[in-house]
Amino acid sequence: MQPDTSDYVGRREYKIRYPKPVRERNNKMITLRLTKDLLKDMKVTSSEDINAAPFLSWHVNIYNLNKRKHIVFVNDLTRLAIIIDGIRTGQLERLKEKFMKTLREYLLREGVNESLINRYLVNGEEVVISKTNNRSVLGTMKEVTWFIEDDFQDNIERLKWLNKMIHKPIDYKEPINYFKECLWDHKNYNKI
Repeated sequence: MQPDTSDYVGRREYKIRYPKPVRERNNKMITLRLTKDLLKDMKVTSSEDINAAPFLSWHVNIYNLNKRKHIVFVNDLTRLAIIIDGIRTGQLERLKEKFMKTLREYLLREGVNESLINRYLVNGEEVVISKTNNRSVLGTMKEVTWFIEDDFQDNIERLKWLNKMIHKPIDYKEPINYFKECLWDHKNYNKI
């Protein structure tokens, strides 16, 4: 007698019917989405896919500028770019601290209200590491890192110049102006 196979679901069909769950966490956190190269350099594994508000999500890559290793961060929603240096292999905690410090300093020099900056950085108390998930942001990151040498002595001046470039995914706005607009709108902290 043949067993009843009408309820049998093959492995392929099982994956389609029951996809891997996406981790839903507290939206009040900053997500750093590291590229494979940077994950390997930092000697860290990423957690599973995390749904995070694009305003609180940053794609991160390693890149050489002026013959030195730099780390570039690009915000998923506004395409704001932050570049830091002085990070060695395996210094993930230092990377997080230096990113927050540079972001605060840059926004203050751009004239952003300190209470708005504090409201944004409060979300950074918990920083989660994940894999990249948006090819559009990676394309913008490639545009941001097209130069390998520059004459800037001050990193903040470099960031001011860099964030005046317009990008198509944000309707040809300047990233810094779009970031300032988004800081005012509290809905951006919760949209997924």
